[in-house]
Amino acid sequence: MYKNSTINQAKELRKNMTTQERKLWSVLRNNLFYNYKFRRQVPIGNYVADFVCEGRKIIIELDGGQHNEAKNIEYDKMRSEFFKTKGFKVLRFWNNDIDKNIDGVCEVILKELKNNRV
Repeated sequence: MYKNSTINQAKELRKNMTTQERKLWSVLRNNLFYNYKFRRQVPIGNYVADFVCEGRKIIIELDGGQHNEAKNIEYDKMRSEFFKTKGFKVLRFWNNDIDKNIDGVCEVILKELKNNRV
């Protein structure tokens, strides 16, 4: 069971997706991405993952410039380690990658989906 605050945070994040999240979601949603099912802004423990393919145990995180700050680097590391304890592989992409090379990002994701058999 999740805390109400985590559930509410996930709902808010779904309503207020970044431009890059919307762009990637338009590719991943509704089984359009090679029939792999993704969900967005998914609570896992006390955290909210950007995109999750539960069938392949893969989490996709999109990072903006604020993730380069020391406090956020440590927080992201802690989140990723927690997700790994739950059996997930975490893929991180910079927003810049989504803006300039969405096809390349999708290639990396697809490769991991094919290789990460649960």
